[in-house]
Amino acid sequence: MTITEALRKLLPPDRCLVDKAALAAYASDGVTAFHVVPLAVVLVESHQEVVEVVSLCHLHHVPFVARGSGTSLSGGSVPIENGVVIAMNRMNRIIKVDLEACLAVVEPGVTNLSVTKAVQPFGLHYAPDPSSQQVCTLGGNVAFNSGGAHCLKYGMTSNHILGMKVVLPDGTVSELGGPFAEGVGPDVTGMFCGTEGLMGIATEIYLRLLPRAERYHTILVGYQTLEQAGDAVAAVVESGLLPGAMEIMDRLAMDAAEAAVQSDFPAGSEACLIVELEGPAEQVTAEVPKLESILRRSDSVEVRIAKDAEDRMRIWKGRKSAFSAVGRLSPDFIVQDGVVPRRRLGQALRRIDELSKACGLRVANVFHAGDGNLHPLILYDGRNQGELERAEALAGKILLMCVEMGGSITGEHGVGLEKRDYLPAMFDSSSMQLMRDIRSAVDPSELSNQGKMFPVTGAPALVMRGLHPMEKTGLISRE
Repeated sequence: MTITEALRKLLPPDRCLVDKAALAAYASDGVTAFHVVPLAVVLVESHQEVVEVVSLCHLHHVPFVARGSGTSLSGGSVPIENGVVIAMNRMNRIIKVDLEACLAVVEPGVTNLSVTKAVQPFGLHYAPDPSSQQVCTLGGNVAFNSGGAHCLKYGMTSNHILGMKVVLPDGTVSELGGPFAEGVGPDVTGMFCGTEGLMGIATEIYLRLLPRAERYHTILVGYQTLEQAGDAVAAVVESGLLPGAMEIMDRLAMDAAEAAVQSDFPAGSEACLIVELEGPAEQVTAEVPKLESILRRSDSVEVRIAKDAEDRMRIWKGRKSAFSAVGRLSPDFIVQDGVVPRRRLGQALRRIDELSKACGLRVANVFHAGDGNLHPLILYDGRNQGELERAEALAGKILLMCVEMGGSITGEHGVGLEKRDYLPAMFDSSSMQLMRDIRSAVDPSELSNQGKMFPVTGAPALVMRGLHPMEKTGLISRE
């Protein structure tokens, strides 16, 4: 019996897709330059179905990848050739909300924003807020350790995951962490976050919930140059203030967002900075004069304070729509994701501008300025011969610049397919081998999201058989 025959025996025909037209919808994720038609797509609805599908893949030695809404911007959820896509969107239940313990238990297909909507009446929220939070799912957020505009103050996804139930690549089940803020022993939950699906699939996730801020104070500041906006971020951080968020957009990004959602960005500026204080009313009131003084001394051309909640949401709607809105400026674009030290933001932005002009391609800049997480959007037209290759080359130069400045090739989008060849620029051979060994200890056959993160030209991963070495150490347990 083939793997497709086994899957069709396990699931109803409408939840095991093998028709080419149906498979085409799953061939790409947010990086449309990568396009692979899978062998089959299964639409799972329960933890047990995930166990059975993964077990079948392991038995037939067929690679698989879990997929949520397909919003990955690194090619991380692109299918594997002759592999199976396990679509998780139907596992979208909020299983439990414990108001006293401030936690929620959710399935991986639950969208990020729906958690906050569910607990908002109780004065709580889920802090990580990626730009795609209306559609991205918690399973994908865990896989790529997503951040968002407010990660400066609240941290990444890994800082808000208390525990998980995961299906390992051979179909066995492990419980990582649990419903407690403080665990005992190694932080295996934290290690699992950000492994891009290479170590299995989370089927239940324990989320930490936080009280909603009592007061918000949002300021939109215009600048004549991107470098001035970057220098203003450094000045705010050096002052000792810890805003909830600091975001920068350049003129291209502002124009695109303005056309899409009419956010009324500063008309006479080449860059804008969004700074938001949040927290107890007393604390925010005390911080406002200090912040406004810094911003008015930072060579700004306009300082605009959100008048009310509606005005604040209009500003944030413009920022969070920027990625998709850039599609109005160009038929194609690459969203890059690198990190530089905050003190070098101005220098990095100046260098991106130089690289853009030398390459002859426009770059729209949108990024989480508070933690130095750059998101340059490289605009190109794939219909023009060689333009995609030029865009990819420019993206690579930006990544190498980030590493040279003491930063990283990714802040929250992951490595995926897009950046795997740049991983050795950050890590030496022994560190690379350690990462491969950890992956091989959990997935000796390398079936789970095969071909992602690690360069394909690197040394073959160490193959281990029998009992998982991690189980010997007590780091994982089986059901």
